[in-house]
Amino acid sequence: MTTVQRSTKKRPSASQAGPTAKKVRVTPTIAREEVVKRRKQPVTLPVRESDGESSDEGDEDQLEDVAELEDEGADAGSQPAEMSVDAAGQKDSNATRESHKVQRALYEQRKAAKPHSQLLVDAKRVWSLARQKNIPPAERQQHVRNLMGIVEGKVKDIVLKHDASRIIQTIVKYGGRKERDQIASELKGHFKQLSQGKYSKFLVSKLIRHCSSHRESILSEFHGYVLRLLLHREASGVLADAFELYANAYERSILLRDFYGKRTEADKEKAKRGLRGVLEDLEGDRKKRILSAVKENLTTIFNNPDKGTVTLAIVHRALWEYLAAIYDVEDEREREKLRREIFESCQDILAEMVHTKDGSRAVREFLAFGTAKDRKHVIKVVKPHVARMCVDDEAQLVIFTALDVIDDTKLTAKSLISDITSNAETLVTTPQGRRSLFYLLVPRTRRHFTPAQIGVIAETDSIREKTSKKDSDVRSAEIRQAASPNLIKFVEEKGAEIARDTGGSLAVLEIMLYAEGDKSAAISALVQPLASTYPSDDPSRPHPIDLPHTSRMYKSLLQGGHFSHSTKTVERTKFFSPAEFASTSLSAVSKETTLAMAQGSGAFVVAELLQRIQEECSSELKKKVKRWFNKSAVSSIKHSEVRGKDILVEKILALS
Repeated sequence: MTTVQRSTKKRPSASQAGPTAKKVRVTPTIAREEVVKRRKQPVTLPVRESDGESSDEGDEDQLEDVAELEDEGADAGSQPAEMSVDAAGQKDSNATRESHKVQRALYEQRKAAKPHSQLLVDAKRVWSLARQKNIPPAERQQHVRNLMGIVEGKVKDIVLKHDASRIIQTIVKYGGRKERDQIASELKGHFKQLSQGKYSKFLVSKLIRHCSSHRESILSEFHGYVLRLLLHREASGVLADAFELYANAYERSILLRDFYGKRTEADKEKAKRGLRGVLEDLEGDRKKRILSAVKENLTTIFNNPDKGTVTLAIVHRALWEYLAAIYDVEDEREREKLRREIFESCQDILAEMVHTKDGSRAVREFLAFGTAKDRKHVIKVVKPHVARMCVDDEAQLVIFTALDVIDDTKLTAKSLISDITSNAETLVTTPQGRRSLFYLLVPRTRRHFTPAQIGVIAETDSIREKTSKKDSDVRSAEIRQAASPNLIKFVEEKGAEIARDTGGSLAVLEIMLYAEGDKSAAISALVQPLASTYPSDDPSRPHPIDLPHTSRMYKSLLQGGHFSHSTKTVERTKFFSPAEFASTSLSAVSKETTLAMAQGSGAFVVAELLQRIQEECSSELKKKVKRWFNKSAVSSIKHSEVRGKDILVEKILALS
């Protein structure tokens, strides 16, 4: 099989390429589907596969089907009962047919007697056209305008019915600003009632989502009832979506205001800053009264975990605002007392909070300030969900903080690290999962953590200095030692295959460079794929050297560390021997394969192999390699078109 050579022909410059061809704009015949936001799911719930629909629309479709069955069942139940038919079929078929006609006539008569029956019939006819997915936007807009003309002025009267609610939702979803404003105006003053309806709640969510100009007034109707609605089965989802997905800072403050007590007032700018803004100019009893109200309202929610409200971002924001406001309490004993009381009220449900930004920050605060007993309890609560937490952007921060602040590394090794390393094969497939593995070996490294992520993780460092006794370097070393055996075993068993993946090669490289222990078996496992025929006989499964990310991994292993762009040198690690890797490679890979890689995509890797042999290996290996790369081989490399040939020839000639 011939090696495919990269073309060296350059693209012509803009001045040489001739006139630029105009891009042809194709007008889409079908409206692009809007990307729907989704609330983050708690780590305590099973993983829900994404089906492309919003959570409310998926539930809405199911409820519509159920409602239609209920209505048909109710109507059928009100009809005369049929005579039972025996096995011999004695009943006259003509009589049965006539009976069905009578029943159908009664059904239509009762249906026509219902309020707005003709309006709903006309609306459904147009609705069936407007809700189609594969129609041009202009045609859909015409259907929506016709539909709006039918229901205008009657929206408030029909919206509580499940089928009518779906009709109005279609107008809100596909209609223009005029139609949306009209519907919002007709329903003004009734949003609290609608949010509690089994079907009308979806309409409220759509209005909050699509009608930004009415959002503030809609949310204001919930003022004074937010806590009650959060504990309501239907309304809680409306408030949760509004707070987490659609509201701005001030609109969120409208919903949060109920947590501060009934008589709390603040101007718009202070309200945007949350509880601290409300408390800014208050002193003494007024300040204590508001803090007491927040604690009492949070405790009410925490005491009703079966309602599902403890998983909502709005509750987590109120909790974090309360913990942040405690900082401003002057008396240290009082401050610690308030923190202790709120922790004890929610200590058994902390796993329900770690998936949101504010919930994660609150749990990390409890870990940082907690006693050894408190930290042990937090770990006990989250332990069943460690695997899910590792792949969640916010929840994994709780794990990182636990690793940073808990002095008892035997506890973390048993309760956290073992669960992380045992799921390594799954974790390496996602960026979040890889970060969880990296934090065990190289915490906060800029190679895998952004400055923003490092800044968030470091938020509890100042607290750790006061509440933890063990030196952070000692703790990190003990965590690395605890994680190393399982990770090295993982590379030994799965590393060769995992390294073929882009992200997997990063994980394998970090484990080999920084894990502590005997890596001879893992080295042999990684070298074995290099010994296969080069180039590969199977085009669908290239040789590892032809995979750019895998090739870079082998080069870094032969270097013994990562190249630093700041110092322009390779930062060697003391936990890995590149000389052992080079000698094992030379023993496993044949002369023919090595020469083929040198004249293919592996020139840089082979050059690094020769340098390692020249600098750190025995004279016997040097002589062996020199025999392989004789004058004929060097001449062949010089006249080839492969990248890195000059560096490779330089390394060959340097062999003594």
